[in-house]
Amino acid sequence: MALAHVSNAKDWQTQVIDSPKPVFVDFWAEWCGPCRMVGPVVEELAKDYEGKVNFVKVNVDEANELAAKYNIFSIPTLMLVSKGQVVAQQVGAASKESYKNMIDRALAKA
Repeated sequence: MALAHVSNAKDWQTQVIDSPKPVFVDFWAEWCGPCRMVGPVVEELAKDYEGKVNFVKVNVDEANELAAKYNIFSIPTLMLVSKGQVVAQQVGAASKESYKNMIDRALAKA
């Protein structure tokens, strides 16, 4: 599955909260340099975890109500949502291994 883009509360509800699989969410913006560095890593992770985890990108400029709801003050912020709950979160750019560890720990608990 390609990365889905969520820009409103309705999409968030169907693609993240109601998802039967855990969802890796990338809060980002066009003007954010570190976000652009993380983008290709998130795309690689989406391929690595295909069928196990869904991946969603949320542009904070388009979906500022979602960013506010989840207290996103710095981007990139990456989180894993499982059964409607945030189970892991990483603020700032990190390595692919760091994100994989975050996902693997959450999957092990699920």
